[in-house]
Amino acid sequence: MLTECGTVIRESGTIMKQFILVLFMLATAFVNAQSLKPVDDLSFVKFTIKNFGFNTSGSFKGLGGTIQFDPADLSHASFDVTVDASSINTGIDMRDNHLRGEEYFDVKNFPQIHFISTRVANTNKAGTFIVYGNLTIKQTTKEMSIPFTAKPQPDGFLFTGEFKLNRRDFSIGGSGTISNELNVKLEVLTKK
Repeated sequence: MLTECGTVIRESGTIMKQFILVLFMLATAFVNAQSLKPVDDLSFVKFTIKNFGFNTSGSFKGLGGTIQFDPADLSHASFDVTVDASSINTGIDMRDNHLRGEEYFDVKNFPQIHFISTRVANTNKAGTFIVYGNLTIKQTTKEMSIPFTAKPQPDGFLFTGEFKLNRRDFSIGGSGTISNELNVKLEVLTKK
């Protein structure tokens, strides 16, 4: 009888350890699956475009949205982020007001630039990924891919990326003195 009691106690201890392990794994999965929010003040969206053959740069602020990211489980990764189109800043107020107008970003009717991912994939380089998704500027949505890096930070990640786009694809007008292609650089700090 004493032997049977010892066996029952050992089995109970094993079951309890397994139960605790399962709870720990569920808690870890829950923590990893939590939404990340961009920290606008510590992030940037910058662009460079040629105007009269010279590089002109600018930036956007008002970064918002939600990001789900766990590099060990990209099948559940997602990016749904927006930028305030009216925040465009090239350092010249007159030009910025012109860019906010109907011919360019038409911020009165389209106040946000919006990106929603469709999938995230690994690359051959450690810590580097590609996010595929839909970018909407004004009334136009285009599929695109953005290579990026993800560096773990306390309570989040620092995402950096760079890509090119054609402004004419999004009906962003302008004279022939402005290049059609612009380069966009991103640095997005996120927190839980």
